[in-house]
Amino acid sequence: VQLQASGGGLVQAGGSLRLSCAGSGSSFSFNDMGWYRQAPGKQRETVAIMTRAGTTNYADSVKGRFTISRDNAKNTVYLQMNSLEPEDTAVYYCYSRSYFGREYWGQGTQVTVSS
Repeated sequence: VQLQASGGGLVQAGGSLRLSCAGSGSSFSFNDMGWYRQAPGKQRETVAIMTRAGTTNYADSVKGRFTISRDNAKNTVYLQMNSLEPEDTAVYYCYSRSYFGREYWGQGTQVTVSS
């Protein structure tokens, strides 16, 4: 079972990026899915979560700017990031938790926002 994240890169402040995380080896349709990030020298933090029921939760710092979505047919979760700020610079990790509590992590994708 693997999660493969992609879509990171370098963008100017105010720009947008869309991250994708494709799952393989198992269906993630009944899993909670989400995104975390870790900036240099800081702890990993939650960015956005979408439960198996479709409920979403966002970190206060990204509310109104980021949107999490999922396509169960493609076993993929997305993070649309708009109005990016330098403070959003971090390695972004996708995450999945099964109904039985098993957790999976992707390898991380770097997002760098220049001022």
